[in-house]
Amino acid sequence: MIELWHTRMRYHQLQSLSEAEFKRLCGVSRSTFSEMVEVLRTQLDRQGRRGGQNKLSVEDQLLVALEYWREYRSQFHIGVSWGVDETTVGRLVKKVEDLLIKCGKFRLPSQRQLYQPGWEWTVLIVDVGEMAIERPPKNRNVTTVASRSAIP
Repeated sequence: MIELWHTRMRYHQLQSLSEAEFKRLCGVSRSTFSEMVEVLRTQLDRQGRRGGQNKLSVEDQLLVALEYWREYRSQFHIGVSWGVDETTVGRLVKKVEDLLIKCGKFRLPSQRQLYQPGWEWTVLIVDVGEMAIERPPKNRNVTTVASRSAIP
């Protein structure tokens, strides 16, 4: 695995953040984060069990999943910053997602609830224009392959 000078902040390093900063970083409040950890701990904590041990604590595994969902970074980039393989990140995100869905405590509002009268929608339109890329013009003389007889 590639070792970089920049690694992600582990959970124990986030304790000094205020409640607002923690929510800004993780996307959930500390109390919600703690509830999620309690749900996940029974399945993800491998201390004293047979087989491979997790390199990351349960809290750090949840942080990896939240980072994937919140920042839309690739699994490769997250794996490099946390010091794990990208397939490990994929398996971890899937496992955390399945466990949180299965417990039923952490759900978004249903589509029916979102479309009830009284909701006011705000629409944001972004105009994205295309721009020509500056590159050397294609010239047949520059890209022509020399014949074998011309090579010394």
